[in-house]
Amino acid sequence: MKVYVPLDSAARALGADAVAVAIRAEADRHGIDVTIVRNGSRGMVWLEPLVEVDRGDGRAAYGPVTAADVPALLDGTLKGHGRVEDIPFFARQTRLTFQRCGLVDPTDLDDYAAHGGLAGLRRAAAMSGPEIVAEVTASGLRGRGGAGFPTGIKWKTVQQAAADRKYIVCNADEGDSGTFADRMLMEGDPFSLIEGMAIAGLGVGATRGYVYIRSEYPVAIAVMREAVAVARRRGVLGPDVVGSGRAFDMEVRVGAGAYVCGEETSLLNSLEGKRGTVRAKPPLPALEGFLGCPTVVNNVISLATVPVIFEKGAAHYEAFGLGRSRGTVTLQIAGNVKRGGLFETAFGMTLGEAVEEIAGGTASGRPVKAVQVGGPLGAYMPRDRFDTPLGYEDFDAAGGLIGHAGLVVFDDTADMLKLARFAMEFCAVESCGKCTPCRIGAVRGVETIDRIAAGDPRAAALLTDLCETMKDGSLCALGGFTPYPVMSALTHFPADFATMKEAAE
Repeated sequence: MKVYVPLDSAARALGADAVAVAIRAEADRHGIDVTIVRNGSRGMVWLEPLVEVDRGDGRAAYGPVTAADVPALLDGTLKGHGRVEDIPFFARQTRLTFQRCGLVDPTDLDDYAAHGGLAGLRRAAAMSGPEIVAEVTASGLRGRGGAGFPTGIKWKTVQQAAADRKYIVCNADEGDSGTFADRMLMEGDPFSLIEGMAIAGLGVGATRGYVYIRSEYPVAIAVMREAVAVARRRGVLGPDVVGSGRAFDMEVRVGAGAYVCGEETSLLNSLEGKRGTVRAKPPLPALEGFLGCPTVVNNVISLATVPVIFEKGAAHYEAFGLGRSRGTVTLQIAGNVKRGGLFETAFGMTLGEAVEEIAGGTASGRPVKAVQVGGPLGAYMPRDRFDTPLGYEDFDAAGGLIGHAGLVVFDDTADMLKLARFAMEFCAVESCGKCTPCRIGAVRGVETIDRIAAGDPRAAALLTDLCETMKDGSLCALGGFTPYPVMSALTHFPADFATMKEAAE
């Protein structure tokens, strides 16, 4: 019997470690031959710990499982869910980037290869750098970390830059509220990220890479480090990548947890041992990045998607999606929902479908009031925008941004004035201090919202002006995007800003 118990941080927070211990103890007590595999999460957090049991006839899912359920789990009397693939939440997905997450042993390279891993790298190893970049460009892949910049253009800029050294930097500083896709992937399928970085290195001529992980992710850090060591021992990394004659190696670096280090130039400063402050652009990191050398900086999901593009071809990946948003989006559903977790689907599903059908509405049973999409800098989308398709241009036209694709749901008890105030306070706390609109503007924003709450009829107009200044004058997205949640709350939920009515009267 083989039993899969997730090592994913969410599953562990819900008791997965205690379940694993109980399974071992119960198996030893009754002389049952059990192999325990600590896999990644399948992404259905409301069912965690989701334990899968294979008695030789396929994997059957049970969850949430507690230590007390273990005797029934092992003797086959515990009620289960059947195959994970048949659970409606999972069955409706299009899993490309996350095709192996939760399915494989995270640090077993043979298991990874048996499920299609390394096929993309081996194909890329037989291609020239320009051919690799052209394949990524043809796929339509865009950055999944927030801005949605075309990945192929960034790679081509680095590939064509003349330099003795080039670097691949993975931005794993996942700091947005309601986002966990990067962590899930690094904990559950780290070789896909390693493979994607190696392909990027071969494509642009970089021989060194770094994964910058936030310190709050100890499990991801440990799993990634072990996977890198395995990949190096097995020739996936090193002086002769999968026998290609070309070199690429990488290491894991741990950040101190500053939100602003999710911005690529702040990240590069931190990686160099400097204070994490934003750099002025130009020059772009693609030309003068890490240590002044041409550098590809991509998000975890962007890089981990590269292997499937090379495994199945750019045309296969490009066939999914909507408009200029090609491939899949990894929705992270959180907040006040019945079914929270990771849902990978082709771009094009509407926000309402994701919230009402996939997430099942609110956990409280009350009506949905707003959904914040894209982290703490994302706009609050009201119900009348629920028909907006999940696509970069579509969300931009609706006054929002997809960002890292986190969805945080609020019911009708949410106070939007308080949430707007939190956005400004968050910016004030996390600002690197480099530019005045962000450093001072966020503090003044908190004060102005407090004036609205105190009944000042002029403060709403001042807040609007302040947000325009921050949006146009800030050096990076922290100050530039904070107006999105603030102004969306102010615009779509005027009843929560009572003085707006008073001002109109």
